[in-house]
Amino acid sequence: MAKLRCLIVDDEFNCRSNLQMLIEEYCPDLQVIDLADSAEKARALIKEIDPDVVFLDIKMPGEDGFSFLKSAGTYRFSVVFTTAHNQFALKAFKANAIDYLEKPIDVDDLKNAVAKLVKVHELPSEAGATGSEAVQKALDSLVTKKSQEIIAIPTSDGFVMARNEEIVYLEAEENYTYIHLTENRKFFSCGSIKRYEDVLDKNTFFRTHRSYIVNVAHHLKEFSRKEGNMVILTGNIKVPVARRTLPDFLNQINTI
Repeated sequence: MAKLRCLIVDDEFNCRSNLQMLIEEYCPDLQVIDLADSAEKARALIKEIDPDVVFLDIKMPGEDGFSFLKSAGTYRFSVVFTTAHNQFALKAFKANAIDYLEKPIDVDDLKNAVAKLVKVHELPSEAGATGSEAVQKALDSLVTKKSQEIIAIPTSDGFVMARNEEIVYLEAEENYTYIHLTENRKFFSCGSIKRYEDVLDKNTFFRTHRSYIVNVAHHLKEFSRKEGNMVILTGNIKVPVARRTLPDFLNQINTI
């Protein structure tokens, strides 16, 4: 595959230069073709050079990275956000970024992001997907690999394979999901909780609430009405049971 042509957008000169140096030294699959110090300049360059990838600073004066993407409409380039503020991570994924890199940028994190970029751009061109659509297709292909025993969890770093018995519960975060595993492990996934509800084994998992799916087969310890309808899971974790789901929930646990 030919090198992916990339544009670096950052209002700070040192950040632009440092990222360019790291890419040129450690990322043979990329070619930096231009740099922009503002969203306005980036918009003009994108029309001119049609990059495959845009490394985009989130916090810029005047117009930030998210506003810039909104103005770009349907775009074919892939996006990697760069930021000194990790609280922007969730919003970055909502903008369909391939990844986000925290400043100062770690070489291994950059290599991992580039590996994901290469995978996405190896998708067949006849699929006609834009940069953001290609990302979602890649995630969908992972999360919808149905299995009764194991599931692929797409994460910010790639994906994690987890067995049913390892998953304690799932927690929705708007259109995304936190997967809580045994040994206090937690992963942020770009898949929606509805997608997991469709994929997970119905005999093992139950959606107790619009924001929660619990592992009733392996981690349900108790059901209590003391503080409302609550299930108590491994580790004394309390998860609510919505009133509308209560009858089906009770029916299911009576069959375990």
